[in-house]
Amino acid sequence: MFKKDAKEAAPIMQRSLKALVAAVPSRGHQGADLRTACGVLRVKAETLIQADAAGPPLAECFDLARKAGITQAQLATVRTETASEKPVTLGAMMIKDSIIGICLATEARVIADMTFTSREDIDALKAQMNAIFAPVEEMLADEMDQMTFQAMVALHAAIIFFLIDTGRPLPRMLKFAFSRSMPTLVTAHRLYADAGRADQLRDENKVVHPAFMRPTGRALSA
Repeated sequence: MFKKDAKEAAPIMQRSLKALVAAVPSRGHQGADLRTACGVLRVKAETLIQADAAGPPLAECFDLARKAGITQAQLATVRTETASEKPVTLGAMMIKDSIIGICLATEARVIADMTFTSREDIDALKAQMNAIFAPVEEMLADEMDQMTFQAMVALHAAIIFFLIDTGRPLPRMLKFAFSRSMPTLVTAHRLYADAGRADQLRDENKVVHPAFMRPTGRALSA
């Protein structure tokens, strides 16, 4: 990459790495490994970008973040911050697009490891991912970056297919209404004929005290 491009691209990568470190829990050896890797890359960013060698260490930083327990929402903050950059040179634009692409790829891996309990949760995540990918794909199409555009479309399709396939056997969330407030044990017995599912109702409906559950709320259909 040209030196002029690398000089503009390096601060973009450094700010993204700073946001990544800030988003990840810092405790434990995994957090320490992430901070070390990001620190080294931030120092060497311009040199590595100019030598077209920043890709592998950047991907390693995001993989370490995933292993350290970063969530999809936390990755979204890094991606949003990077998307707000306004590069001028072609090289800086490529670095920005690459970071966004790695963010999305890491989000996909995080989603693949998530546990879902209802189709409603999956439907909400599908809508969120569609809203995330639409502007990215439009931006790449405008930049006529055909290879990256095709990769983003394929990743988008893979995530949606995974969510649809995962959600198919799951129950839906339904609303219930009783005439009065009851303990969660009684509500669970009324809804499921199984008082052992009282904790599930308490968690889903944010019940303050299990003896006084609101008469209306949400429950799984099965």
